[in-house]
Amino acid sequence: MTTKIEPVSALLVVDVQVAFVTGAGAVPAAERVVERVAALIGRARAGGALVVHLQNDGPVGADDEIGTPGWELRLPVKAGPNEVVIRKTEDDGFDGTPLGDLLTRAGVTGVAVCGVMSEMCVGATARAALERGYRVVLPHDAHATYDIPAAPGISEAVPAPMVSRVAEWALGDEVEIVAHAEEVTFTDAKPVAGSVEDARDSA
Repeated sequence: MTTKIEPVSALLVVDVQVAFVTGAGAVPAAERVVERVAALIGRARAGGALVVHLQNDGPVGADDEIGTPGWELRLPVKAGPNEVVIRKTEDDGFDGTPLGDLLTRAGVTGVAVCGVMSEMCVGATARAALERGYRVVLPHDAHATYDIPAAPGISEAVPAPMVSRVAEWALGDEVEIVAHAEEVTFTDAKPVAGSVEDARDSA
């Protein structure tokens, strides 16, 4: 029996950028994650929730280097008072960015988190949200990462799905993990001004 999840008023879409979900560098579950994230965005928009696209500014030479094709967001952003892009340089989407202030202005008390990578930016952002007192809902099928390669004397290769599951578990019992993105529901947030926020200008 599925437990009903109370609605949240914000969706944090973490690093769903071309480099990580397309081509040779894509995470193993890229197609599934993009599909689930797109559905979450659609439902969040329909429910009047705040949609925040976190976009990582990678260093020179990285797959997500600023201004390169891999840096671009994979899914379109709908300009409006309830959808923003926040650029970041750290795993934690709150670190050095206006995310916390934005959520406060929108009256948000609960967030859903999705995207890549499970044990890095998704996990760090979810943990930071928990530490700031937000309800955090994490749909299992809407985040992903890479396999961990084998390490001599330590372990064989660790498959990506296992890495993602361990990343969820490591967040502790405060996070609300649901099996399917379709279980996440949304409610209204207060409108916020502007459609794009740049972390370097607004933090």
